[in-house]
Amino acid sequence: MSESTGEAVAAVSALSGGSGGWRRAGVAGVAVGVLAAGAAAGVAIERLTVSRGVRKKARLAIDASGPYGALRGTPGEAVADDGTPLYYETDPVDSQGDVPRRRRLFGRKAPAPVTVVFSHGFCLTQDSWHFQRAALRGLVRTVHWDQRGHGRSGRGVAQSGPDGVPVSIDQLGRDLRAVIDAASPEGPLVLVGHSMGGMTVMALADQYPELVRERVVGVALVGTSSGRLAEVSYGLPAAGVNAVRRVLPQVLRALTAQTELVERGRRATADLFAGLIKRYSFSSREVDPAVARFAERLIESTPIDVVAEFYPAFEEHDKAAALSALTDTPVLVLAGEKDLVTPSTHSEAIADLLPEAELVLVPDAGHLVMLEHPEAVTDRLADLLARVGAVSAAANVGPYGSTADPR
Repeated sequence: MSESTGEAVAAVSALSGGSGGWRRAGVAGVAVGVLAAGAAAGVAIERLTVSRGVRKKARLAIDASGPYGALRGTPGEAVADDGTPLYYETDPVDSQGDVPRRRRLFGRKAPAPVTVVFSHGFCLTQDSWHFQRAALRGLVRTVHWDQRGHGRSGRGVAQSGPDGVPVSIDQLGRDLRAVIDAASPEGPLVLVGHSMGGMTVMALADQYPELVRERVVGVALVGTSSGRLAEVSYGLPAAGVNAVRRVLPQVLRALTAQTELVERGRRATADLFAGLIKRYSFSSREVDPAVARFAERLIESTPIDVVAEFYPAFEEHDKAAALSALTDTPVLVLAGEKDLVTPSTHSEAIADLLPEAELVLVPDAGHLVMLEHPEAVTDRLADLLARVGAVSAAANVGPYGSTADPR
């Protein structure tokens, strides 16, 4: 056992108290934290130290002001092919966005209306696009949806009950098609996906190439992968990663059998959990505490059942061949240079298969790059939207800035 792992075990023991039940709850809570922060890949616990003062400041900042994730749009519901209800929200072009205004923005000839559909990553919700949503609000029609089992969407019907099956990335592609059919059945589309959301976009392209050919005018793949996730080390020694992978399926099955105990454990080890989330979400030394707290709340909201249902999908994910459906589509491939969950080399591999794609690697950025350095993501996304005629090249996408101190 390494020194850092030994410290983690000692910390768990201290937090979980003397009773056997709370000890099991504490360990279970940490296990769930590891799964969520590592995007269901399973990561070993290293050094888990976090300043109580910083944690208190972060909680107060986000809980008192609560600006992140507060944006709401017109609600709607799509129904997946297995009957799962999928919640989405639509942000329209500004109410003043009639033909005269569009002419003022874009010149005499207004472009065809475009809908931008945002797909979020694992253990997140549509609110993870907070900064991009705020910047684009009123300039272009957008759709934000919650993946099955996340946010306000329903638990996967196919996953429920004793005969439930794990989620597949292909299922998520079909879910995205259901959302498109309900929220934007006509007109050009720009598809934006982060992490699992990017995989969802690839699955859509794989299963519905005609939709891509006829309607998709742009794609942005943020911090994602086309496959080979079983080779990711998550910044840990190979032996530790291999050991976790061997036991993870059994651990997940055990945890889902005692969900109440697990959720109590997550609450009991919240500070421990926060350190893991920050390590695997961000790279910058000092991220805005309110943003870090916002990320914690998103990840903490994902039930253990959902974590378990999605886990097999990631190591089975292989959509490299599906990228051929995007060959003739303008594509932005963007990642944080220090992403430990879907390393930037995976984005480089995607760009290698799409030689016309724009590849952007953001320095000092981790997995949640759109929250850590929103200015970089929004700038490049605005460039893509201007390139496909969704917004004017001169359009003001609103105030935003880095939430991290790169010192």
